[in-house]
Amino acid sequence: MSTNAGNLVPAASNALTQALGEQQYLTFLLGGEMFAIEILNIREIIEYGALTTVPMMPPFIRGVINLRGAVVPVIDLSVRFGRTPVEVTRRTCIVIIEIENAGERQDIGIVVDSVSEVLEIPAGMVEPPPSFGARIRTDFIQGMGKVNDRFVIILNVHNVLSVEEMAQLTQTAQIGGVTGAGAPALPGA
Repeated sequence: MSTNAGNLVPAASNALTQALGEQQYLTFLLGGEMFAIEILNIREIIEYGALTTVPMMPPFIRGVINLRGAVVPVIDLSVRFGRTPVEVTRRTCIVIIEIENAGERQDIGIVVDSVSEVLEIPAGMVEPPPSFGARIRTDFIQGMGKVNDRFVIILNVHNVLSVEEMAQLTQTAQIGGVTGAGAPALPGA
């Protein structure tokens, strides 16, 4: 991958940011941190409740909901990031995200502490993901949006909600058990 002279930002990241133009993002809180997802990926926001747990799933899969007759898996984003589960409060909600998998559209719900607002973030205010120091996997981060002198972590929903990766983790859980971060459980733990 080539880099721009003078700064060590990959050229592909700059091209991606410039191609985005000004985007709208839904912002939400998770563990006291502000995250954002492109509004085009959001289908709806619903109140937390009526979750059916499914046996032998990785800890980050809270269960499934019935959304107008469709079975929608619900992911605890905090556990997916290797943190403690979201504590359910009256502000906790499920954001329904539509992703494309093998040419088909699939709805997946994510549990968040609370939804904040829709923000427009110009491409020039989006920095590439940090190469280190982030408290979540860097491939989960699309960029860092600068909003009112603070950063908002813009998530790459295709990596965070990768159906293929979640299927592999589910198989691992069924075979031998996993921890919340997706790593094999330690013997005796």
